[in-house]
Amino acid sequence: MSLKRFLQEWAAPIGIGLALAITLLVLFPQLRNSAGTPGAGEWQGPMSYASAVNRAAPSVVNIYTRNVLHRQSLNNDPMRRFLGYRDNPQQRDRIQVNLGSGVIVNDEGYILTNHHVIDQADAIIILLSDGREAEAKVVGSDPDFDLAVLKIDLPNLTPIEVSDLERVQVGDVALAIGNPFGLSQTVTQGIISATGRYLPGDGPSYLQNFLQTDAAINPGNSGGALVDARGRLLGINTEKATETGIRGGIGFAIPANIAFKVMNDLIEYGRVVPGWLGIEARKVTPELARAFHLNSNHGVLVTAIYDQGPAFQAGLKPGDVITQINGLPINDGKRGVAAMATLRPGDTISITYMRNKEVRTVNATVSEVPKPQKRT
Repeated sequence: MSLKRFLQEWAAPIGIGLALAITLLVLFPQLRNSAGTPGAGEWQGPMSYASAVNRAAPSVVNIYTRNVLHRQSLNNDPMRRFLGYRDNPQQRDRIQVNLGSGVIVNDEGYILTNHHVIDQADAIIILLSDGREAEAKVVGSDPDFDLAVLKIDLPNLTPIEVSDLERVQVGDVALAIGNPFGLSQTVTQGIISATGRYLPGDGPSYLQNFLQTDAAINPGNSGGALVDARGRLLGINTEKATETGIRGGIGFAIPANIAFKVMNDLIEYGRVVPGWLGIEARKVTPELARAFHLNSNHGVLVTAIYDQGPAFQAGLKPGDVITQINGLPINDGKRGVAAMATLRPGDTISITYMRNKEVRTVNATVSEVPKPQKRT
């Protein structure tokens, strides 16, 4: 039957337009999704992140710290004594209360937060999203990484799920959950603006691997969670500014893999133990590439090897160009040192390098930074 005859005999009673619409849906069933529930993989209009927040929020806690600022006697200040000032007997110690955030990372009660949130605190109170409170003890803290590990003794905790950091890309959705300005359980939304971000002059080089986001991170957000669109932990928020002191809508988070490495070190050793390869290296510039007859500017040029260090034991030599560690591209020295920051002494890593235009791969066993060693 032709379409024209079909429309004349069957569609007339119900209207040409409706009949044509029904016919199209019969002949092309894939069009049904456009009129009803969106199909898989299709754009579904404005998206809600409520499920991600509901998954992550029970793992994010508010942290309240108390510092007692003791009154210092003026008798200890020779200049003030010389000028004739006297102690004020009515002057008393002051109590300072600070706010911050933290993330429950396992059901044993361990919580990750920033070092500066709990630094010099005389008491630390944790407030959970369900309203329960507990006093926390400090397991360990490291000011260089700006990370601290706390522990509470409460049942039925909700540890946060961790995202796959190797899959994180610029443009991914990021949600910051924390306690800004004392406003508990606040969520801000943005994207991952950069990965492996380097902040000039901000601590040792092995710390320069921040996630950058435009999700608002304000005072009180420190130590809170930066999560992905599924509510999985990307990093620990840290309230940092650029070297100019201007934030301009930019926030930073310590990647979860580094934060967990620091946490495990603090729990096991009481201090952070960075991995060490025993080399000195510099970025391959176009000039160095020409001088060493390299085909590209990628990688780091080994300029010195420490005697009997891991690289020495693996057979690396000055003049080698390291291009990958554990399969991850190493484009500059900061990337290489940041890659080492997630490793622990005893870990075995794969190193891909170039020597005399030949690509080679060797395994090396990471060690702890030793006492001063002789270089070769």
